[in-house]
Amino acid sequence: MVDNLTVNLGARSYTIRFAADLTGAIQPLTQQLREQGVKYAVLTDQTVAAAQGPALQAIFGDTPQLAVAAGEGSKSLATYGRVLEFLAANRLDRGGVLFAVGGGVIGDLGGFAAASYLRGMAFYQVPTTLLAMVDSSVGGKTGINLAAGKNLAGAFHQPGGVFIATGLLRTLPAREFAAGMAEVIKYGLLGDAQLLARLEKSPLTVASGDLADVIRHCCEIKARIVEADECELAPTGGRALLNLGHTFGHAIEQAAGYGHYLHGEAVAIGLAAAARLSHQLGGIGSREVGRIEAVLAAHALPTRLAAPLPLPALMAALARDKKVRGGLPRFVVLRQMGEAITQDGVPAALAGDCFRAVGAVE
Repeated sequence: MVDNLTVNLGARSYTIRFAADLTGAIQPLTQQLREQGVKYAVLTDQTVAAAQGPALQAIFGDTPQLAVAAGEGSKSLATYGRVLEFLAANRLDRGGVLFAVGGGVIGDLGGFAAASYLRGMAFYQVPTTLLAMVDSSVGGKTGINLAAGKNLAGAFHQPGGVFIATGLLRTLPAREFAAGMAEVIKYGLLGDAQLLARLEKSPLTVASGDLADVIRHCCEIKARIVEADECELAPTGGRALLNLGHTFGHAIEQAAGYGHYLHGEAVAIGLAAAARLSHQLGGIGSREVGRIEAVLAAHALPTRLAAPLPLPALMAALARDKKVRGGLPRFVVLRQMGEAITQDGVPAALAGDCFRAVGAVE
């Protein structure tokens, strides 16, 4: 049975469809596109193409398909150019459609290509990882990395729809599932104490009976936040709250080299650092910091760097973060468990202390 959730954004509204298997939901759409003479193409990665080849064939037939290398390295100018050339070579016009089938990298890359090819074309998200299902496929943030920093080139470009097939998670590697749990835990920390309590009670796994419900709930939390502040323009709070742990995490990814940590792993360490910052700013106590580290560890996520990173490199990456305001990074901190706020003007020395607490060295 297919369950639907609408992201209400006026003319840019779209539906998120949830089911164990969404082949039957996507096929009518592709058939309709063919009947209307609309050209469409598929962007995926080589891992998904190898693991889900028969499913891709059943859903999309012989439509043009580009499979790029799996991993964060494909969120690059070079691969972005390849996607644009692929769309042009297959003569998709402004009425064409791109299906992004994969994890967060493919969704971000495909969405940015769709936003900029011929000044904008439609695309659909078909996330295949837990992280993409609960977070990156919803909300219209697209982009790629530059050598200077994470997601520094991009656009807000809402998808035409999102298809979340939870059955795909049965073949997801354990490390990838754990990485997705960093975003689930983030939702509990920033705005849903009941979700956090559920995660603390017992780890969520691919075999958990309520996995599909948790995924839908996370999407609903994000949808409501995006509806209120689509382009992250609120002076305080708003969509920026979804960056809890990410300011630290993006700096870790950049300093370590993209691909060394999965995005969710870097976010998990970032959440541990943000917990310490929240404590230093008087938001939560040391006991709550311990609770955050414990729920991360229970879901097989790191709370410290696997190997030390130089503090100067981390601070330099922090200074180039896209959320910098007045020369200082904007952080999301916890006022209490289940309630987050944005915090401007955090002294660099305090941010450095938090990096040291998770394993950075001078």
